[in-house]
Amino acid sequence: MKIYLYLNAILYVLFAAWCTLEPGSTSTNIGFLDLSIGGKSEYLVVYGGLQWGLAIAFWLLARDAANWKIGMLLSIALYAPIVAYRLVTVARFWPVPSLTLATGTLELGLLIAALAIYRRAG
Repeated sequence: MKIYLYLNAILYVLFAAWCTLEPGSTSTNIGFLDLSIGGKSEYLVVYGGLQWGLAIAFWLLARDAANWKIGMLLSIALYAPIVAYRLVTVARFWPVPSLTLATGTLELGLLIAALAIYRRAG
């Protein structure tokens, strides 16, 4: 559980930094063609700020074994709706950019891993 939670923290730090430092290229690569000033602000808040917050949450949960099970439940609660929405939107808006598919594959893998780890932990 600890490794899984730290992995999530690292992934969110990387994604937050990437989206914060390269918002133009990352937003274009995931399908945003042109963002207004408000859209740019919102993109940075969600893809930068929220991901930093998730990184901190996963890091804090990974530090203490007493929090690992909560961390796994958080992962499942986070990734289950993301994967459900991703599957529906990919099917509805096909074809989608390759980065969208890669991100969806990562999210699905993280959900499956969280379910397996949580189940194994009892």
